[in-house]
Amino acid sequence: MDDLSGDPVEPPLMPVTGDLTSAAYERIEELFISMRLHPGSTLRTQDLQALTGLGRTPVHQAVRRLAAETLLDVQPRNGLRVSPIDLARERRLADLRRDMDRFVIGAVIANMAGNERARLFHIMRRLENERPTITLDQFNVLDKAFDILMIQASGERFLDRCLRPLKALGRRAGYLDISKVSGQQGLDETVDHHLAIMQAVLDGDAARARAMSDQLVAFGLLMLDRLERNIDPALLDVSFGLDRGQEGRAR
Repeated sequence: MDDLSGDPVEPPLMPVTGDLTSAAYERIEELFISMRLHPGSTLRTQDLQALTGLGRTPVHQAVRRLAAETLLDVQPRNGLRVSPIDLARERRLADLRRDMDRFVIGAVIANMAGNERARLFHIMRRLENERPTITLDQFNVLDKAFDILMIQASGERFLDRCLRPLKALGRRAGYLDISKVSGQQGLDETVDHHLAIMQAVLDGDAARARAMSDQLVAFGLLMLDRLERNIDPALLDVSFGLDRGQEGRAR
């Protein structure tokens, strides 16, 4: 598609929506993944309104969804608690994420429409072009766009409510590993894994795409092992670093 100047118009990374509840959900999820909402910390709905710049109703509705997805925990009379990083749980969920990703890949290769294929090619090209200087936050934007596209292209709407939170939990653990432990090498390796999956999907090679996806999940398990060996437990759950009787407040 071209604009009036004749220059090609690239497809958006994600579909544009005017839904304020969806906007609140996306912004809070980004704060969760980037750990601006500290794992294990407590906060109020008003804090999320200030952080997102959105009103009470969309933030409240987004919180209800995030709580159902176990990213936030609603505590009556005590506000909200951000789900801590539970390494044992993350390992269990990796097995579920592997099986769901394998299902998604088969469905996408069978059902992907032309505009979805164009979006996937655009995401892969962006990742290839930007990888020499890409930051972790910039990578996460592209990674999230890839996840959402794969769910949409699978044709199974149910996945939006079950696979997306699994991806968010895994991406947060990866964020902690790359930002605090593995650094540039970890970022380079995760970019390589994602590019391999994207190329296999565009090639229509389900067996190769599933194998590459399995390798990405295995890489995520290596990240969890690194965190267990190297990370301060207070970064997994802020309450580990507090005296008895105190509560962490997200900032």
